[in-house]
Amino acid sequence: MTQQQSQQQVVETLPEVEGGISDEALAAARAMIGVRMRTEQYVRQANLDTMLNFVNGIGDANPLFRDQEYAVYSKYGSVVGHPCAPYMRHWSGRTRWGLPGVHGFFAGNDWEFFRVLRPGDAVNCVERVLDVQEKQSAYSGRLVIQYVETTYSNQRDEVVARVVGWCTRHQRRASRERGKYADVPKRHEYTEDELAEIDEQVLNETARGGQPRYWEDTEIGEELPTVVRGPLSLQDVSAFLVGTGRSSAHGVLLREAMRHPNHFFRNPESGGGLEYTGIGHLRDSVAEAVGVPGAYDYGPQRVSWLGTLMTNWMGDDAFLKRLRVETRRFNVYGDTQFCKGRVARKYIHQGNALVDIDIWAENQRGEVTAPGMATVLLPSRDPRNPWFTDGSQLSLRDVTLPEEAPPILPV
Repeated sequence: MTQQQSQQQVVETLPEVEGGISDEALAAARAMIGVRMRTEQYVRQANLDTMLNFVNGIGDANPLFRDQEYAVYSKYGSVVGHPCAPYMRHWSGRTRWGLPGVHGFFAGNDWEFFRVLRPGDAVNCVERVLDVQEKQSAYSGRLVIQYVETTYSNQRDEVVARVVGWCTRHQRRASRERGKYADVPKRHEYTEDELAEIDEQVLNETARGGQPRYWEDTEIGEELPTVVRGPLSLQDVSAFLVGTGRSSAHGVLLREAMRHPNHFFRNPESGGGLEYTGIGHLRDSVAEAVGVPGAYDYGPQRVSWLGTLMTNWMGDDAFLKRLRVETRRFNVYGDTQFCKGRVARKYIHQGNALVDIDIWAENQRGEVTAPGMATVLLPSRDPRNPWFTDGSQLSLRDVTLPEEAPPILPV
């Protein structure tokens, strides 16, 4: 069987409603606005093992998240979770509701953090539908964007983080036939010197750690040290799945597929074995069937890398208050992401010393794949500004943002 014939078999087995995005399916999705959703139930307890597993899955070597002997001397007195560690419990904005048989992609998260996760914490969450919007896309024609709000809490019902997540829904056939990414190479080829340079940047990555970064010493226009992730491999993507505890197989998988048949298909490449329609993150053939050049990363994975960019820069005494990332381009296997940032604004709000930072990930071709912004609460040398242990005393909805900055709720 030729590669083209094999791909055609995959295309024929992917579920898709006739006509793609129908008016009836769109109306049904909009009827869910305001409805509380059932969340995922993966890792429900934060402990040293699960938190270490998560940072291993995103390649974060910061000792605050993994070394108890180091962390005992921090202001927290113990290892704490990476800001994006709630992904262990549930991915906000993942395609999983409404529009049956219509393919979807994670498109972004806007996190507001209040507390850290500590060993022994439960990781709970509730989620509700915020909005459903229809757009037009060069990728697939008719496009739907779905917004949800997820609130993560601990066993004391204290809010750990609140995040607005959104995904895009595309008609598979239209995406494939329009061929927006037809000219993008399936795999980038590096020279030995280029690979050596990437390896050197990865190995030289360091976290600021226990040296406080004071608000007064931070300058507008200051650039953050780059965090490099790549070239992306199957190992990297698999590690993220392991780090977020996402797995089901055999009878567990079969029962899940029977409950949600439009999210699974029998893949001829695995002899008719069941696979999730999102297996395009692992299989080129399924990615190509929906118009993507090849297998690609997970959106929450890239968001977490930009979270590491921030925690490396800000040091242990600061608190990451906001992390907004939009995943706008695909990051296929073989691509390298250079996570970068630049201080855009600094201000005092109700005694809180804050900086806003423009952040983005760009690939080896210089294309920005994931723009975003972050807000960091920094310690201040001014004794009139109080010390803080976390971000629970501050709500960014009380902060006046510059006109060009997106609101904390994007709908």
